[in-house]
Amino acid sequence: MSLVARCLEADGIATVILGSALDIVEHCGVPRFAFADFPLGNPCGRPWDGAMQGQVVASAMALFETATEPRTTARLPYRWGGDESWRDNYMAIRAADLKILRQQGDERRALRRNLRIEAESAQA
Repeated sequence: MSLVARCLEADGIATVILGSALDIVEHCGVPRFAFADFPLGNPCGRPWDGAMQGQVVASAMALFETATEPRTTARLPYRWGGDESWRDNYMAIRAADLKILRQQGDERRALRRNLRIEAESAQA
């Protein structure tokens, strides 16, 4: 997304990136970046929390008017929860989950393999 933003900006279309991967997005050098310190994949806030999501998006959109220089990063003040305990278990894989994760991975690989076979058959 960061590279797309840079291309759009080069064509005169202003952009704001809203995300949670601070180091990656800043490395790409986007013009305006609203950083939300949330779990990856949740840049707008907690699922089903429409009030928080609206505030996060409004803060990001404000960068169109408040960013005064290129590569502006605004660190949004919102928090995922009352504390930072979500970090302790984020992306943790428990031994009890290994069997189901392997099964899901096998199913996903089989689905992708079948889709490739179908696409190859359709082209022949």
